Amino acid sequence: FPHPSKLMKSVIHKSWYMNGSKYFSDLWNVMDTLGIFYFISGIVFRLHSSNETSWYSGRVIFCLDYIIFTLRLIHIFTVSRNLGPKIIMLQRMLIDVFFFLFLFAVWMVAFGVARQGILRKNEQRWEWIFRSVIYEPYLAMFGHYPSDIDGTTYDFDSCTFLGNESKPLCVEVDSNNLPRFPEWITIPLVCIYMLSTNILLVNLLIAMFGYTVGSVQENNDQVWKFQRYFLVQEYCSRLAIPFPFVIFAYIYMVMRKLFKFCCKNEYRESSICCKLFSSDT
Repeated sequence: FPHPSKLMKSVIHKSWYMNGSKYFSDLWNVMDTLGIFYFISGIVFRLHSSNETSWYSGRVIFCLDYIIFTLRLIHIFTVSRNLGPKIIMLQRMLIDVFFFLFLFAVWMVAFGVARQGILRKNEQRWEWIFRSVIYEPYLAMFGHYPSDIDGTTYDFDSCTFLGNESKPLCVEVDSNNLPRFPEWITIPLVCIYMLSTNILLVNLLIAMFGYTVGSVQENNDQVWKFQRYFLVQEYCSRLAIPFPFVIFAYIYMVMRKLFKFCCKNEYRESSICCKLFSSDT
């Protein structure tokens, strides 16, 4: 409870001086907001749980919230001259992954839809359609070879014909109860897909990572100094009052804001530590 409370105080204080678009442009602020949202949701589920399902839902939310709070600790490493630029590299590499997923999604959907249409007919269960069109082609990028494209090794015991079991729908069969799909299409299709994703797209992503790391590495010291400056400036602007008594500070801030608004005086002097740090850098 103390850590989310202090984090909530920090979020309120930073959002007080920033507009919404500027505040949420920082990844750490987004993580703070999500962490607080999940924490409050978990508390609501745990305290107002009338059945076991609500209690379990609260536990799942707390587990997800733990991931966010733990990853938030990476922000501490920005004070290090060696680890600070690495965090910038990770942030820019995430942007590279985001654009890479657009290219990969085109290949994945093209292969998944064609594969589902060739192998099966009239699949009505949306969860199994998702598995066949999205999930299994995604695993194929990591070397998981789909086992339902080879008619000689197809196992009918691991599927269902009627779709009333928790198994994938069986492939279409011919008059001899053998898989109807043509292997001369399905096997080369998988080979081309895995060649394109595992070799072309993955190596493209690695090349993008190499360029990103190299561009940050060239300005390693400058990147770290800018990062450290903004970190110190952020902590200089925070209130030094502990959480139970911070409500009085916020009351004072609201009154001062109203007074400046009435007097048309928007000048706000920066803190002493920020002045010293700025003159030192």
